[in-house]
Amino acid sequence: MRYKNMFPPYVPIAERQRKARIQAEKLQKKTGPLNPVCVSGRTIAKSWWGKSWNQNLERYADYANRIARGRSYLCNGMVLDLQITPETITAIVAGSSSAPYQITVKIRPIPAAAWKRLINTATGQIESLAALLEGRFPESLKTLLFAKDAGLFPAPDEIKFQCSCPDWAYMCKHVAAVLYGVGARLDDLPELFFTLRGVNLNDLIGDVTRTETRKLLQRRAGYSPRIIETSGNRLMDVSALFGIDMVVEPSIRSPSKSSDSPKKKSEPPKRLKNAASREAKPRHPEAAVRKRPDRNKTGRKRKAP
Repeated sequence: MRYKNMFPPYVPIAERQRKARIQAEKLQKKTGPLNPVCVSGRTIAKSWWGKSWNQNLERYADYANRIARGRSYLCNGMVLDLQITPETITAIVAGSSSAPYQITVKIRPIPAAAWKRLINTATGQIESLAALLEGRFPESLKTLLFAKDAGLFPAPDEIKFQCSCPDWAYMCKHVAAVLYGVGARLDDLPELFFTLRGVNLNDLIGDVTRTETRKLLQRRAGYSPRIIETSGNRLMDVSALFGIDMVVEPSIRSPSKSSDSPKKKSEPPKRLKNAASREAKPRHPEAAVRKRPDRNKTGRKRKAP
């Protein structure tokens, strides 16, 4: 009997939810609109970013035995407000007390080496910003992002939190509910992951886009590393390049010379020119009549008819 008073009396879920709504209404009158986390069913996260966030928390032994206590709190609507800012999470969670609890979670930014490795690996693997936020990229990139103690998701030593509840545990159920709530929030706003890790998402997309643009320019039409470039209108010294002797044909001339000086008209041969002039001169009609010779082949004088 003496152990009976060591545990608080059981409160039905419906009663907890009713108290949470009353606390939320009071807070809204005092502080303004809240941003609660609403989960339908028992599935907390559905997107790649949301599920990966929760799986990252569950795979560490420091959190595995503690974080599950916050699932029921989150699914029952006890997280009344959740705000994500650079490297900081602030939340308000309803509990057994008449006033809700205040939770603050600090997360270190992504190390510069990991961020640089992401940019180098993501080059050519991310089609667009929408594809990145929707988790549509190769498995190799997903493996890099989700790598334990080396990826973009925080390790336990990178997370510091505090709660205003009297629970002495290292991680109380209110903090656990908030951490699960972040995974649910990433379903709708995956870009908040980069905000939380203290990096600019546009920097990643900008660096990837600039790198891809440089590659596209190198593959522009007419460009090939196999083509020997020219300097102006003069060909490169191919013989010096390959160490061989080359004879330049006389027919290879600079195109500029032929275009600068007009071509001289080729004159017809003199023979043709004289023949043409003779044809051009008018001839007497009688000149066309062949004269009859006075002598025959034997040399005798032809008799008159």
